[in-house]
Amino acid sequence: MQVPESLRYATSHEWVSVTDGIATIGVTDHAQAELTDVVYLELPTPGKQVKAGDAVAVIESVKAANDIYTPVSGEVVEFNPNLETDPSAVNHAPYTDGWMFRIRLSDPGEIEKLLTPAEYRSQIS
Repeated sequence: MQVPESLRYATSHEWVSVTDGIATIGVTDHAQAELTDVVYLELPTPGKQVKAGDAVAVIESVKAANDIYTPVSGEVVEFNPNLETDPSAVNHAPYTDGWMFRIRLSDPGEIEKLLTPAEYRSQIS
């Protein structure tokens, strides 16, 4: 399983990357492997205010439907429109083309509360 060193992780299997106060969020390689083939995503709309731990999206695979939780608080500023036509990007590129949504952080300190790559590897092993 890929666990990039440049990211932070939620115990609920979302990853976070932050650039200039904007968090990009997706599901981890481990999560997409457990879900199997992703067939549909319901993503949050821009402008929505969210709090860390909120269920903000739904991911459906041939196996199950699951909530996606936001690891950070703030305002949703964008979702990945490519996932509307190609949800399988979550499977073949979870850390690049398969990103799900972006949030303008209201509390940048929340990032430090997330798991480091080493901590996340311990959780999934």
